[in-house]
Amino acid sequence: MFGAPGDIKLGAFCSSEPEAGSDVSAIRTRAVYDQAAGEWVLNGAKTWVTNGGIADVHVVVASVEPALGSRGQATFIVPSGTRGLAQGQKFRKHGIRASHTAEVVLDDVRVPGRCLVGGKERLNARLARLAAGGSGGEQAAMKTFEATRPSVAAMAVGIARAALEYARDYARDRVQFGRPIGQNQAIAFMLADMAAAVDAATLLTWRAASMARNGQQFTRAEGSMPKLVAGETAVRVTEQAIQILGGNGYTRDYPVERWHRDAKIFTIFEGTSEIQRMIIGRAVTGLDVR
Repeated sequence: MFGAPGDIKLGAFCSSEPEAGSDVSAIRTRAVYDQAAGEWVLNGAKTWVTNGGIADVHVVVASVEPALGSRGQATFIVPSGTRGLAQGQKFRKHGIRASHTAEVVLDDVRVPGRCLVGGKERLNARLARLAAGGSGGEQAAMKTFEATRPSVAAMAVGIARAALEYARDYARDRVQFGRPIGQNQAIAFMLADMAAAVDAATLLTWRAASMARNGQQFTRAEGSMPKLVAGETAVRVTEQAIQILGGNGYTRDYPVERWHRDAKIFTIFEGTSEIQRMIIGRAVTGLDVR
């Protein structure tokens, strides 16, 4: 997030909880409206939050009608310095270690009514439709995930392409048994598979990005497809890059081992690979795949 030139602001999206990761209907963070004060009161704990506790703005998903599961949730803006919001445990991670990831604790956090995303009138109208047995529309947090998946895929493609290019250059320069190892079919075939997979992930990502830029809706899981393919491609290609570099690839003197550690998160955050397959399966079959 950016303000004036050189003024960098950090944001944090708080959705996951210790008992509610892929299962967003299990969110227990509660938001209750204080009619007299015109404020929302938030209580609960979030986890796996990028910039959690240090961000200038926290965007928090909370339940306003627990009986409705994910349909009874709303999203709130919590400004910096709001009393009751604190950083919990900071996680020591396998990869992306430069990214601050922590728990966020909300203890009687009070925010003005205007901090409800979409406003109270729209929330009340949605809840009323649900109570009458109608459709409540898609919750803002789910729209956020769908919108961000192509950008997450783009990051995964970047890691995969970096690993491919590094392994390719290494295979050209590394000489064993009197010739570059890239002349061996075992290495050349591995690089061929890596290149094809990276290009496939790239094209899926470009399609989703083009659709988003032109305001087209993802009606056939076009946002989930690049996330799934690019994430798994990044893991596979970085592992193959380590194999091509051999012992060198396993050391921290070369970048591929770090890329391999960083790549794994792309099959987990913003929706696991299994969740992406479920979404794609629903789009393909038209059935409620669970």
